[in-house]
Amino acid sequence: MENILDIAKKVLKIEADAVLNLIENLNSSFEKAIDIIYHSKGRVVVTGMGKSGLIGKKIAATLASTGTPAFFMHPAEASHGDLGMVTADDVIIAISNSGETEEIARLIPFLKRFNVSLITMTGNSNSTLAKAADVHLDISVKKEACSLGIVPTASTTAALAMGDAVAVALLTKRGLKEEDFAFFHPGGSLGKKLFIKVKDLMHAGDALPVIFPDIPMTKALMEISSKRLGVTIVAGSDSKILGIITDGDLRRGIEKWGKALFDMKAGEVMTKNPKTISEDDLAVKALSIMESKSITSLVVPDNDGRAKGIIHLHDILRKGIV
Repeated sequence: MENILDIAKKVLKIEADAVLNLIENLNSSFEKAIDIIYHSKGRVVVTGMGKSGLIGKKIAATLASTGTPAFFMHPAEASHGDLGMVTADDVIIAISNSGETEEIARLIPFLKRFNVSLITMTGNSNSTLAKAADVHLDISVKKEACSLGIVPTASTTAALAMGDAVAVALLTKRGLKEEDFAFFHPGGSLGKKLFIKVKDLMHAGDALPVIFPDIPMTKALMEISSKRLGVTIVAGSDSKILGIITDGDLRRGIEKWGKALFDMKAGEVMTKNPKTISEDDLAVKALSIMESKSITSLVVPDNDGRAKGIIHLHDILRKGIV
């Protein structure tokens, strides 16, 4: 019996070759397909049966997340009413390795009648679907990766890769930027990085630790402990920021002054000119500053330099901004 690792290597080699062979199949048809989709006023409707349908769902999702409105339509359901979702402004991408999938072939008269653009991805350039298409993309493979030579493996990998090529070509042609991509992923890590601001996470109001400079260090310690941020702002009577006292300042103070630290005033122990950040800055910028300065919090002043908030490293990490 063949070694399991050898089988796995053979499968990966066959599928890798299938993708590489697509490069040789690329021609002006691919450019035409991109042009049709780019200038379309409607959406891309992806369809396919069985394994091709599963690949089609992924392609539709990738297109939608990269700026090309798209959805998947099951070809069997299409003949029973779902074609009502398709308009003359839409573009159909039909995936079928054989190019003879009956459920998709049934849709051709409707598409022709309403002049809906049809792009097909098949492994047979002489198939019914290939000949009916406005544009045909050749996704043929030399062989499947399974020992039987019939299980959709290399062919589905090739279809998926071609779909990615279409999505990325459109993404580039549309000039999509990182910020635009984030609009379609507000719940993902990228969306969080580009949407969540300091003011969304900072501690303010009653949760903000603030003391006056003439407060004894015993009370400063209580403020740091009660607000659970490991830091307190030191501000004047006008609320303008004078400095901060952190857990680190307390440790260093004990090493330097011993018990005498607790007889001192906050203004004598505080670190002047603390690092600050605007409430309108992105939280990811706050994270970058903290990492570069090896600190765990930043003070947020208002436009007049008064203490308005504090953003802590833990708040950023809990939100998944990494």
